[in-house]
Amino acid sequence: MNILHISGVKNWGGGENHIENLYVELQVNHLEVNQHVLCVKHGKFHQILKEKGNFNYIPASLAIKMDLRFVLKIIKTCRLKKIDLVHIHDPTALTLCVIADRITGTLPPFVYSKKTSFPIKNRKSTLFKYNYKKIKKIICVSNATEKVASQSIEDESKLITIYNGIRFDNKTKETAFKLRDKYSISSDTLIVGHIGNHIRAKNLVTFIEVINELINVRKIKKIHFVQIGMFTDRTQTYFDLIEKYSLEKFVTFTGFMDNASAFLSQFDIFLLTSQSEGLPQVINEAFYFKIPVVSTNVGGIPEIIKNGENGFLADVGDSKKLSDHIINMMSDEKLINGFVKKSHNQLMENFSTVNMAESTLKLYKSIIKLYGLRK
Repeated sequence: MNILHISGVKNWGGGENHIENLYVELQVNHLEVNQHVLCVKHGKFHQILKEKGNFNYIPASLAIKMDLRFVLKIIKTCRLKKIDLVHIHDPTALTLCVIADRITGTLPPFVYSKKTSFPIKNRKSTLFKYNYKKIKKIICVSNATEKVASQSIEDESKLITIYNGIRFDNKTKETAFKLRDKYSISSDTLIVGHIGNHIRAKNLVTFIEVINELINVRKIKKIHFVQIGMFTDRTQTYFDLIEKYSLEKFVTFTGFMDNASAFLSQFDIFLLTSQSEGLPQVINEAFYFKIPVVSTNVGGIPEIIKNGENGFLADVGDSKKLSDHIINMMSDEKLINGFVKKSHNQLMENFSTVNMAESTLKLYKSIIKLYGLRK
């Protein structure tokens, strides 16, 4: 079985982490599966695949979203590697694959992974590509994502939910430095952490509003916020807001850091303020390290966090409620212990990469078999 994963994303995020986890799990436990990753040349994802050294990766130029060089690389790779199935991992890659198949008509069947809860835009060209004939299944990372997708997919039988899993074998608490040491955070100060690139979906404005609420309104000073993630053109807006509220002493933005999840073990509380999510793997990673989670109630998050049972949830943008939850955790160690125990057990039983990979491989086999019979 020859599988081609295609990513049109230049940076590194949860989607690229999912590709890595799926690739490694299939590589280790299913030798009959030959995998290749077609990625954006000179992007962060390409760089990481190159550094890790154990991936069959193929870089392709992508200067614009419909770069014909990338399209031609898809066609050439499918032919030379005798690809049986193309697994598409983002909207840009989907556009490029549809163009490639429209040129040749000979590409193998597609599987598309929908990893966000953004609605599919109601545009003719967008609806065409998401309903393209070569897409045999659309893997949704949560039931919420599947529900959103069903509004735009003509054949709903193509939709299936397979939860992302995390790897347990590569989890470590070892980091290049300790947050408390590097950023001079005293031992009696609570660390509230966030991991995510500076993109619209992560809603870091609310993250800063929470800091303002706790520091300036509720006068809690023994608390420090650490945000780990790649800077973008939105970053300056966040710095300006921090300066406006005079919060410089209470928050650190580190920028991108390799193996960011290892720093989770140094947080006292993990805070997620997103306005849109599919099912963020970072929450399950926090569960692994037994770090309590406060999050917004979006996408598939309520499928893994039950408010008041194994974490706290609040509506999008509700900085006061998010602050209430953090204060409740600060003052109730018994509550935290109950949350992290339930969350960790849930993770270990249901959200491993083994479960994810086995479900995905079963799907691959059924599509390849059916496609072969129809040919």
